[in-house]
Amino acid sequence: MNWTFLILAGIFEMVGVLMINKLHQDKNIKAFMMMAGSFGLSFIFLSLAMETLPMGTAYAVWTGIGASGGAILGMIFYGESKNVMRVLCIALVLGSAVGLKLVS
Repeated sequence: MNWTFLILAGIFEMVGVLMINKLHQDKNIKAFMMMAGSFGLSFIFLSLAMETLPMGTAYAVWTGIGASGGAILGMIFYGESKNVMRVLCIALVLGSAVGLKLVS
């Protein structure tokens, strides 16, 4: 269950990053509340995951999911660059997160 919490924390982190961009575009209370709620849920699920997972592993995987997911969402929704090196770097971050799971 702890890995499920960690994945949920990463997903809400991605949504929070997406909502930061939405807030910059719309500047309304709905976008702000969605951003704050997403980050709040992200921290709650991270906290639950860290009850049993080592802090270093949990934090690294959480940040990896958030950073990679944010970059991928930027490519999908905002037309950010999809060059091979960028995709390779995202794959390295995700591979490192998987590696941490395998050794923990």
